[in-house]
Amino acid sequence: MTDTTAQGMSTHTTFAFDTTAEETAAVVDRLRLFAIAPGLGGVESLVTQPITTTHHGVSPGERAKRGIADSMISLSVGLEDAHDLIADLTQALDAS
Repeated sequence: MTDTTAQGMSTHTTFAFDTTAEETAAVVDRLRLFAIAPGLGGVESLVTQPITTTHHGVSPGERAKRGIADSMISLSVGLEDAHDLIADLTQALDAS
């Protein structure tokens, strides 16, 4: 995990995996409760892979300088049941 920020009832956290961009995208695609979104913010749980959304137009070299790995995902944890979200993350990661 590279960054965690918590305020109020929601949490935003970013992970970088030891995988390729394609393998990371497959983990994101397997999530059932986290909606894929270009930005993070709201009461629902959201997930984004920065290289395909927020930093898509940034060159690979510049992303590397900024610490944005191809294997990075960002989660915004919403108001859903914590056990359900943990189970969703577990099944997505276990399948990889």
